[in-house]
Amino acid sequence: MKDHIVRVANEAEFILNRQRAEDVHKHAEFESQCAQYAADRREEEKMCDHLISAAKHRDHVTANQLKQKILNILTNKHGAWGAVSHSQLHDFWRLDYWEDDLRRRRRFVRNAFGSTHCDALLKAAVEYGTEEDVVKSKKTFRSQAVVNQNAETELMLEGDDDAVSLLQEKEIDNLAGPVVLSTPAQLIAPVVVAKGTLSITTTEIYFEVDEEEPAFKKIDPKVLAYTEGLHGKWMFSEIRAVFSRRYLLQNTALEVFMANRTSVMFNFPDQATVKKVVYSLPRVGVGTSYGLPQARRISLATPRQLYKSSNMTQRWQRREISNFEYLMFLNTIAGRTYNDLNQYPVFPWVLTNYESEELDLTLPGNFRDLSKPIGALNPKRAVFYAERYETWEDEQTPPYHYNTHYSTSTSTLSWLVRIEPFTTFFLNANDGKFDHPDRTFSSVARSWRNSQRDTSDVKELIPEFYYLPEMFVNSNGYNLGVREDEVVVNDVELPPWAKKPEDFVRINRMALESEFVSCQLHQWIDLIFGYKQRGPEAVRALNVFHYLTYEGSVNLDSITDPVLREIPEAYFIRDPHTFLLTEDFIKAMEAQIQNFGQTPSQLLIEPHPPRSSAMHLSPLMFKDQMQQDVIMVLKFPSNSPVTHVAANTLPHLTIPAVVTVTCSRLFAVNRWHNTVGLRGAPGYSLDQAHHLPIEMDPLIANNSGVNKRQITDLVDQSIQINAHCFVVTADNRYILICGFWDKSFRVYSTETGKLTQIVFGHWDVVTCLARSESYIGGDCYIVSGSRDATLLLWYWSGRHHIIGDNPNSSDYPAPRAVLTGHDHEVVCVSVCAELGLVISGAKEGPCLVHTITGDLLRALEGTENCLYPRLISVSSEGHCIIYYERGRFSNFSINGKLLAQMEINDSTRAILLSSDGQNLVTGGDNGVVEVWQACDFKQLYIYPGCDAGIRAMDLSHDQRTLITGMASGSIVAFNIDFNRWHYEHQNRY
Repeated sequence: MKDHIVRVANEAEFILNRQRAEDVHKHAEFESQCAQYAADRREEEKMCDHLISAAKHRDHVTANQLKQKILNILTNKHGAWGAVSHSQLHDFWRLDYWEDDLRRRRRFVRNAFGSTHCDALLKAAVEYGTEEDVVKSKKTFRSQAVVNQNAETELMLEGDDDAVSLLQEKEIDNLAGPVVLSTPAQLIAPVVVAKGTLSITTTEIYFEVDEEEPAFKKIDPKVLAYTEGLHGKWMFSEIRAVFSRRYLLQNTALEVFMANRTSVMFNFPDQATVKKVVYSLPRVGVGTSYGLPQARRISLATPRQLYKSSNMTQRWQRREISNFEYLMFLNTIAGRTYNDLNQYPVFPWVLTNYESEELDLTLPGNFRDLSKPIGALNPKRAVFYAERYETWEDEQTPPYHYNTHYSTSTSTLSWLVRIEPFTTFFLNANDGKFDHPDRTFSSVARSWRNSQRDTSDVKELIPEFYYLPEMFVNSNGYNLGVREDEVVVNDVELPPWAKKPEDFVRINRMALESEFVSCQLHQWIDLIFGYKQRGPEAVRALNVFHYLTYEGSVNLDSITDPVLREIPEAYFIRDPHTFLLTEDFIKAMEAQIQNFGQTPSQLLIEPHPPRSSAMHLSPLMFKDQMQQDVIMVLKFPSNSPVTHVAANTLPHLTIPAVVTVTCSRLFAVNRWHNTVGLRGAPGYSLDQAHHLPIEMDPLIANNSGVNKRQITDLVDQSIQINAHCFVVTADNRYILICGFWDKSFRVYSTETGKLTQIVFGHWDVVTCLARSESYIGGDCYIVSGSRDATLLLWYWSGRHHIIGDNPNSSDYPAPRAVLTGHDHEVVCVSVCAELGLVISGAKEGPCLVHTITGDLLRALEGTENCLYPRLISVSSEGHCIIYYERGRFSNFSINGKLLAQMEINDSTRAILLSSDGQNLVTGGDNGVVEVWQACDFKQLYIYPGCDAGIRAMDLSHDQRTLITGMASGSIVAFNIDFNRWHYEHQNRY
C-alpha cells in the first residue's frame, strides 16, 4: 500500500513537473513570438514610413515637373500667354538622358537650372601642375596586384532553365508582405554617389536617399538638381534590360535600362545582394538587342561570357551593323556607362589630319594606325614609355608605361565642358573655377597634337565626337571667369576642312565607318577590350597602365574578418608585413582608382577576328549597269490618284506587301516578292527574273471583291485627301483613316475592309495622322493632328490591334499626351519613337518640336520665305526635312539648328529620307523623282520623268526599291541604290 502511494505520488510529481516545464517553454516561446512579432511590426512600420516618405518626395518632384510644364505651356512663345517677341536669350538647354537605339544622347531639353556661370572664377596658372607632378606627389601604396586571368567557363545557353535555387525560392516565398527585398545601396550618377535604401516589391523598385548622411549633405545643390532617382520609383513593366556592373573595380553594381530610354545604376554591399536583386527583378536579361536569351542568368553573366554568347561580332563581320554600333556594344557589355564618368564609353581617334583645307578620305596617311595605343603612335614618345617600363625601380608598385589613362572622369568633363549638365559638373569638380582656354578643350587640332607629344596625355575620344555637334559650341554663353574683363568660353576651333561642327561630326563619323578603319578596328579592340589589354601581350604592345586601373587589382573577397566586412567601401591592399585599413586609407584608395581611370573588362583573350571585306560581300557593287531605273509600272483599274503608299516588306511578316490607298479611299494589299535583292545572287535563275516584285491585289485585279477594299464612310467635304490622311500598321493588317465629319479617326481591317475601332479626342476634324517605327510586337505611337490646333499622341497595341491597351473596355481610349502650341490647323506631322520627338506643322506655320511626353521644346524657324509647311520627314539619325509651299526645303537638326535650305520649281507632293538619314527623295506634280544629299541638298540623281504627277512614296525594307503612287492611278517601282551615290560623293571634302 505504501509503495503504491509513493509510486503514484512520484508519477504525479513527474507529470506536474513536465507540465510546469511545458508551461515555462510555451510561455518563453510565446514571449519570443511576441517579441519577434513586435520587431517585425516595427520593421514593417519603419518600411512603411520609409515608403511613405519616399512617395512624398517623389510627389514633390513630380509636382514641380508638372508645374514647370504648365508654366511652359502658358508662357512659352507659342503658349496661351506667350508673346511673339519673347526673347530667346534666357532659354537654357541641357543634354537629356534619353538614349536612341545606338545609345546616343542627342536630345536637348529646357534647363530650368540653366546659368551662364558668371560667378565662376578662372584658375590661376600656379594652381596647375602637370598631371605627372600630381601623380608623383601622391602617396605610394604598398601593394600586391591581384590579377585573375583564368579562362572563364562557357555560358550555358541551352534550354530556358532560369529558376532560382530551392533555398533562394524558399527565402523569397517567406518574404511576405509588400516588400520582397530591401537593402542598403548607393545610387551611382555622374559625379554623385548617394547612399540610401533600395526596396523591391512585386511590381516596382524604390530608392530613397539618406538625406541625413554627412557625405550627402556636402554635395552641391546645383549638382543634385541634375541628379535623377534620388527619390526614385521604377515600374517592373518599364524595365527592358539589367546589366551587372563594376563600381570602383568591384563587381557589386547593377545598371537597369528602362522603356523611357533612360538607365539607373546602383551599387550594393556584396555580390550576394546583387544576385538577390536580379532574381527579384523581371526576367529581361540584357534586352533583345544582342541575340541573347532574356534570362536572369544572362544579367549575372560576366562581360566575357556576354561577348562569347552574343551574335554581334558575327553581325559586325557581315556588315549588318556599323562600326559605331559595334563599338557601343563592346563598351556596354564591358561595363562602360554614362552613369559613372570614371567608366564613360571610350572611342578611338581615327583621323590624323586636322590641318588641311581639304580632307581626302582615300589617302591612308590621313588615318591613324589602330594597331598601336595612342601613346605609341609617336616613335619618340614610344621610346620614352618603353624606357620607363624597362628601367622601373619601385618594388612596391608593378611597372607601367602610362601613369594616366585614356579615359577618366576629368577628360570626359573636359570634352563636354560646353554643355549642361557637364558644365556644372566640371565647375563642381574644380572648386567652381574654369581653366585657361589654352589648358581646356578649345581646339581639335591642339588636342590631337597633345595626345601625340605630351607624356601625360594619352586620351582617346568619347562617342559624342561621332554624333553630337553641340559639344563644340558654347551656345549658353558660359563664362571662363571675370577678371579685369569678362572672358567667355569660345567655340572649339575646328579643322579647316570642317566649316561647321555638323560637318566635323559627319566627316569624323564617315571616317569611322570607312574601309581604312573597318579593316583594322579589330586591332584597336584587342588593345582596349582584348588580349593586348594586359599581360605579356600588353607589354609588347606598349599598352600597360597603372595596376589600379585593372579589374581584380583590388579584391574585397579576401576580407574574411566580419567586422571589416561591415565597412561597405573597405577597399584595401594587403602587404606581407603590414595591414592597413583606416578611413583615410580607404578614401585615398578610392581617390587613387578614380584618378587613374578604369580599364574596361577584358572581353577576349585571343585576337579579335577582322571584318569581312566590303568588296567580298558585294562584288561589282557599283559596276552593275544592267539594272534599269524603272522596274515595273502597275496600273489599277480605278483611275483615282494613289495618294498613300506603305511598303511594309519585311520577310518575317505574314503578308509582306505594298498597301496603296486612292483618293476615293479604295485600298489594295499588293503582295511583295523580293526579286530585286536576288539579282546577281548565287542560284539566281531566269525564271525568277520574270517575277515582278509587286503583285496586284487579286480582289482589285479581278474586280471580284472591291467592296472589301472600299471605305465608304463619309469624310468631311472640306478635307483634301492626301498622304497624311492615312496610316498603315507595320503588319499590313489595319489602315487608320482621318478626316471624318464626327471629328474621329477610324481603324479598318485590310482583310475584310470592316471598321474595327472609332477613336475620338479632338474638338474639330482630324486632318493628319502619322505612325512611329514599330517596337517588337508591333506596338507603336500614332499621332493625330486636327483643325483644333492640337495634336494627340496615342499608343497602338500590336497585341490587341487597337488604340489603347484594353480590348474589353467600353471606355474610349485616352491619349498618352496632348501637344499644344499651334494657332492654326495642323496639316503635317511626323513622330520618331527612337528620338522621342513629334514634329508638326500648322497651315500657316510654324513647325513645333514636342517630346512624346507632351513637352514643347522649340519651334523650327526657317527663313522669312519658309512660312507654310506642308510635308515633314524625320530620320532616326536626327535629320528633319521640311517642305514649305512654293518649292522651299529646309533641313533642321533635332535640336532646331537650320543646316541647309534650297528652292526648286516643282510643286512637291511627297518626300522621304533613307534609313540612314543621308539621302532625301522627292517627287511632285511634274512626275520626276529626284535624289538629294540631305546635309546640303546637293543633287545626286534624277530619274526619267513619269507621265503623271507623284502623290506618294515609300521605300522597301532593304532600301533598294522605291514605290511611288501616281496621279494617274498607277504605282511605279524604281531601282534605287543609295550606296552608289554615297561612295561616289564621300571621299573628298
